Formats: sequence, structure tokens, C-alpha cells
Amino acid sequence: MIRPIAIYLPQYHPVPENDLWWGKGFTEWTNVVKAKPLYNGHYQPQLPSDLGFCDLRLAETREAQAQMAKAFGVHGFCYYHYWFNGRRILERPFREVLELGQPDFPFMLCWANENWTRRWDGMENEVLLKQDYSDLDDVEHIRYLIKSVFADKRYIRIDGKPCFVIYKPFLLPNPVKTAQTWRQIAKEHGMELYLMHMVFGYRASVEHSLVEGFDAAIDFEPFGIRRMQPKTPNKKSLAEKILQQIKFRLRKFSVKGRLPLVSYENMFKNLASVHSYNFKLYPSLVPGWDNSPRRPKDPTLILTESTPEKFGQWFAKIHEDFKPFSNEENLVFINAWNEWAEGNHLEPCVKWGTSYLEATAKILLSEKVNL
Repeated sequence: MIRPIAIYLPQYHPVPENDLWWGKGFTEWTNVVKAKPLYNGHYQPQLPSDLGFCDLRLAETREAQAQMAKAFGVHGFCYYHYWFNGRRILERPFREVLELGQPDFPFMLCWANENWTRRWDGMENEVLLKQDYSDLDDVEHIRYLIKSVFADKRYIRIDGKPCFVIYKPFLLPNPVKTAQTWRQIAKEHGMELYLMHMVFGYRASVEHSLVEGFDAAIDFEPFGIRRMQPKTPNKKSLAEKILQQIKFRLRKFSVKGRLPLVSYENMFKNLASVHSYNFKLYPSLVPGWDNSPRRPKDPTLILTESTPEKFGQWFAKIHEDFKPFSNEENLVFINAWNEWAEGNHLEPCVKWGTSYLEATAKILLSEKVNL
């Protein structure tokens, strides 16, 4: 059986840093509610229904999210973890999950190890919080995780090893050394780690995408590597043509003013098998993608015509293709639980209600029936 893990954004409560950088009271909802359609039929703004405009400082909200996810078969949340040389940001929701012991719902962490910039409004070069990597920080970071996080009984493990994800390992000066340091310190505490990292197709070689010292990679849709199939001597595969189309649209957008529109259906119909690669690659999928609420003048990508039915077809394709690497190496990642300003959310919206969650549950129910 597979374990669906939904990626979780903790950007739904005010913090002093966002007050300073973006204006008093800023949260992710600020971007969501001001979104406008950019073309005829464009589904914006995407507004929440059942759970409303959540404030993640409230334990009741976090409990309601977990109960809803559990009811539709989601195994756990993968919280984004923001660490800048010991300084954490947006940490309150997860810190209270730890301190209160609630909700009783599995979780893991993904270190979002980028500089904090004004990328959301198109100003990538203005750095607000910088990642200053160092050997000392590697030590302090893993000691914090071992002491404060990994021992929690709710933490998601594989064969007893806490799972920890790095968002972009290629930003580290020496990711291999970092992994070695982490493993050595964990060993000193009587613990082994299961280290993973995200893979982005536009930066990754299909043949050598797993960083040495890591256990597995995660295909980060809709920017992953599963569409990059081996080249043939005489013609390109349909999957390659789709990827080429995505790159072309993204490249031409700023010059010709074209919106980067890509068919949602084309994102999954010609996927290569995760077992086509010479490393362990966990699959992922998205309910949709549209970051125009964050970047109305230059969205990165807008997936068109996403529906719960098509999402279910993508999930069914993964379910059919993905044979777990072992009994517990059975994770499938859904991007995301609540990325409202990027248009990828399992949480119910005004238009679709719980339909995406229902599509998730339907696939998992079929799995149980066929056992």
C-alpha cells in the first residue's frame, strides 16, 4: 500500500518579518484574495470553502486540517521547514504541533533551503534572509532536529529512520559532506536517517539525479523529471515535446507577453515510469498549478483545465506504475495540501469543494479492494 504525503505550507499567520517586508498583517491569504483572472475562463481567485481562511496559530484549525486529510486517506503532512543558521521563520504552527502533541497525525519536514527573497513579486535578486551554509551550521541544524523533532512518535519513518527532505541540495556548498555529517551525528545519538531531496527537471540529469549520500529523490511536480524520457535517434518522444513546449513558453513569455499556459492533462499522460531511473525516485502529483496570485505580471506556470477527474487519472496512473521499493518505501507526494497562491491545494475551494480529496480517497479505496 502507498502512503500519500501532502506538502504543507505554514504561511497562514502573521509574523514580524512579513509585516516588515510585505506590510502589516500579511499572510498567504493576502495574495490569494487580490488575484484576478488573466484571460477568459481563468479560475481566479481560488477561495477556500469548508475550512475558510485558516489562521494556523489556532490549534482548532490545525486539528480540522488533519482530521479532513485523514478522512480522505492522506497519510501525513510534509511541513516546509525554514532554517537560517539557527533562525527559524513561520515556525509557530509546527512548533505548537510538537509542543501540544496535537493533532495526532503523521508528519515529516522538508528544509526549504533557499534564500528568502522577493521572488513572489518578481524581485528575485532582493535577498531578505540569506542562507549562510557552514560546517558548524550543519552540526547545529541536525542536533536541533534530533533533539526536538525526530524523536516524536508521529514523525514519519522508513524502517525506523526519520525521513528528512532537502528542497534544493545543489544550493549547498557540499551536499555530500552535509549528508555525511548528519548521518555521523545521528549515529552518535543511536539513530539512522532516511535522507531525500527534491528533483527539478530543468536542473537535473536523468541519469545522475540522486545526490551521493542520500537515500532517495522526490519528483517535484509540476517541475520534476518524469517527463524527461531517453532520446531516440530519429525523433523526439511526445514527453520530450511537451517538456520543450513548457520551456519554450516560459522563455518567450517575457518577450512576447504570452501567458505560460500548459495543459494539465499533458503533464501526466506521457509520464515515464519512476523505475526507469537508476535510483529511488518517489512520484508526486499536483491538483493544479497557477502562481499568478503571487506574480500577476509574470506567472511562472499556469496549468489549464485541471479537474478532480483528471487529478484522479494522474493519481491512478501513479498508483498503477509505482511499485514500492520496499514495504515502507511507499511514499507518494501530493504538492500540496494548501499552496493557495500557487493554485495547488487539496483543501476544499468554492468551485470544487472536496472533489480533489474525494478523487484521492477513491484511488486509495480501490487499492484496499484489490488487496
